Amino acid sequence: MEGHLYEQLYNHILQEINKGQMKAGDRVSSEKELAERFGVSRITSKKALEKLAEAGVIKRIQGKGSFVADGVREGLDHKRQSEERPSLVFDEKERPLIGFIISNFSDEFGLQLLRSIEKQSAELNYDLIIKRSRGNRDEEKRAIQLLVSLGIKGLIVTPIHGEHYNAELLRLVLDKFPVVLVDRYLKGIPVCSVYTDNKKAAEDLTLHLIGRGHDKIAYLSPPEVNTSTLEERLLGYTLAFTQEGLKLNQDYCLTNLKGILPKNLGGTEIDNDKKAIEHFLEQYPDVKAFVASEFLVATLLTQVIHSLGKSLDEYDIVCFDSLNDYLGKPIFTHIQQDEKRMGKEAVDLLVSQLIGEAVPEQRIIEHRLVVKE
Repeated sequence: MEGHLYEQLYNHILQEINKGQMKAGDRVSSEKELAERFGVSRITSKKALEKLAEAGVIKRIQGKGSFVADGVREGLDHKRQSEERPSLVFDEKERPLIGFIISNFSDEFGLQLLRSIEKQSAELNYDLIIKRSRGNRDEEKRAIQLLVSLGIKGLIVTPIHGEHYNAELLRLVLDKFPVVLVDRYLKGIPVCSVYTDNKKAAEDLTLHLIGRGHDKIAYLSPPEVNTSTLEERLLGYTLAFTQEGLKLNQDYCLTNLKGILPKNLGGTEIDNDKKAIEHFLEQYPDVKAFVASEFLVATLLTQVIHSLGKSLDEYDIVCFDSLNDYLGKPIFTHIQQDEKRMGKEAVDLLVSQLIGEAVPEQRIIEHRLVVKE
């Protein structure tokens, strides 16, 4: 049943009416009864009943339930449903639109998330429109305005890095437009968000290095201001030292690397980052362990180490969302985020809003620590 979701349930009820098993005025099973009977979610059964009501097949009476509409049997005579190949009787063009705005995506993070959101949207019979903001606030604003003008019913968005929230996004949230944030949240803003526990994840990475005997551990990251993901990762790094009773040296926190931000990729900022990392390595030669907030930061660090003629074997580098090498082994010990689950949950929570169900403000997705051999 879940393969076609509400279409099969929709068609099954039509067939019962068409065969005379249900007549005008007969009560149709409730959302809960249909969900239990066919082993589907309440979202699926509710959507099937809504579509039947929209098509005039049933009437939904507040507090009483759903009933077969008068004269519907005659209207269905020329639309006999094929039991071998169930199909929707409403126009395919009526499939509602939802939007997804992502700052950027790559093999290490974002691509699996995008695939998962597209797959789950299709399974729930929503058409998905995707826009990439490239980390640019104006592009994000234009994307929101464009998608709303195209008639999207709801929006999934990964907000860009930055000190200020996008006014267009805040306006949607305040207007109670269905929105789900993915991979981060907005502090103080009541909006449904799906993300990894980045504080715990960064703590796990740092404790891993401490467990390997390091007490001088640096942290490398883009500016964390007003980006929940990066703020939480920095906090997790610092909490690991407190937990182990170690002193944290604030000078070991290099958090102004801007070259890997989506809006700066391919620009001159990357050269400034390399110089900053090179200066750090020369200033603190005893620091041999690094927590990198992102995979690109870790790769940038290794490039600088190599350019200085140093051996990578001297260093312990951990990060988030590492790729594998040509043998299929992880390049770095890393936190692996569950992008597939994150994407599916984001779509499910958006659809729940669309059908009027209450949703939590936070949905935490489990991560796992993958240790390089």
